Order: sequence, then C-alpha cells, then structure tokens
Amino acid sequence: MKLIDEREREVDVPDNPVRIISLSPAITEILFSLGLGDRIIGVTPFCVRPDEARRKRKVASYGYADINLFKEISPDLILTVTGYQNTVADTLSTLFPTFSFRLPSSLGGLLDLVVKVGIVTNRVEEARVIESDLIRAVTNLTRRPERSVYIEIDLGGPVTFGNLSYINDALGFMNLKSIYDFKTSEWLIPDFDFVRRSNPDVIILEPKMFAKIKENYIGDLVSSRKWEDINAVKNNSVHITPGPYDFFAHHGPSFIREVLPWLQKI
Repeated sequence: MKLIDEREREVDVPDNPVRIISLSPAITEILFSLGLGDRIIGVTPFCVRPDEARRKRKVASYGYADINLFKEISPDLILTVTGYQNTVADTLSTLFPTFSFRLPSSLGGLLDLVVKVGIVTNRVEEARVIESDLIRAVTNLTRRPERSVYIEIDLGGPVTFGNLSYINDALGFMNLKSIYDFKTSEWLIPDFDFVRRSNPDVIILEPKMFAKIKENYIGDLVSSRKWEDINAVKNNSVHITPGPYDFFAHHGPSFIREVLPWLQKI
C-alpha cells in the first residue's frame, strides 16, 4: 500500500511487513506492544524497552547507518523519526521502504504515534486498544497545585525544552509550568543564570543514558552553577530521573505509564 509519511513522501509500504528495522526507541517499544517483536530484525543501541529489545541486532545509530549491512539483512520496512534522522532516512529510502514519523510535540502526539505505527504495520485494532489503555491511565492521574519547574536532560551536554516539545506539554498537564515554556522551540541550551533568576519550585535532572551517577551529583551541580538560593534547592525538590535509560527523552508508551506517575509522586 502507498502511504504518505510525515515528511510528505510517498512510501510503498508492504501490506504485511515481516522484516522490520526500527531506528527509534519509541517505535521499537510500540512494535513490541503491537505483538510485532518477532518481526524486528534490527534496532539502535538505544532501543532498550521492553527488555527483549536489548537482544535485537544493533544495526544503526540515530544518525548513521551502514548501507552494506542493510543490504545484507534486507528489511522490507524501515521506521524512523523526523529531525536528526532525516539524512539517514533519505539514504535508506533509495533502497528500502522507509517511513518517517514526526517527533511528537504534545502528550496527545504520543498517543497518535501509537495509532500511526499501527496503521503503517497493519495493526490498527491492536494500536487502538493500546491507545485506549493509555488514555485511561492519563485520566486516572492526580495533579497537584501548579508549580514552576526547570527540566534538564544530558544529551552530550545540558539541554532543556520549549513549548514545541511533548516534554513541556506533559509537564503542563501535570501542573508543572516549565520556566522555558515561553520559548517556541523543541529544545535549547539552558542559561543557568536565567534558571537562577526564574527561581523554579522544582528541578528535574535526567543524566546521560547509561551514565553512572556520582555520589554528590546534585550538590556538585548546584554549587558549580550557584543555585543554592533557588526554591527547589532550599526545599529539597531537585529530582534525578530513575534508572540508567532515557526517561523524559523517551516518547514511547512507557512515558505515560512510567513518567507521568513519577511526576505525580514528586
């Protein structure tokens, strides 16, 4: 079947793909949720959800793919996300059906991605069951009174997010107003003096994926940035995301099942 992907390209997608490569951790998680785990023949090193994904063959990174390797394993469908992977998708699409999904900009976009992956892989009914389950999980959440928040993710350096990101949208849904929500951008490099002046009630820090956290990680960071007088620091409301994997930076179904309940608790 011919479908238009989210880069406005026509893609000849097989009706029943059986050799799928996913270059997105979120899409990999969705494929497993749809019961297609046994059809995945390749992923990236960052595809760690569910546990079974870690045992799949690593065939590419976010921004690089070995064409000869792809020719060897001969996928009948490659799934990517827009943005940083556009160049790789352009190269791969000359040889294989390569469908690109837009990176979500809202909490609703995460739900929409599940359905879209279901459409492309001919698993629509299963995708809508997952969507319904996730909607119920969202509606059962309890939100606290509004507080201001600064969130930072280490993506090879500190990165924060503007109002084009699903991260800020999800924070807002949980009544956490990002100090950078006025910025019309997906991500940006934070200004530590601006963070200090903004005096957020909550600070959320997501270390680099797979990194080992030093014992005094928060104390050293606060001291180096002169953040001692920020409300979040004084009220002991500086939080490190759990586990060694992407947490906020991952936009698969587990974002709703794990990240939002975690926000409810902090």
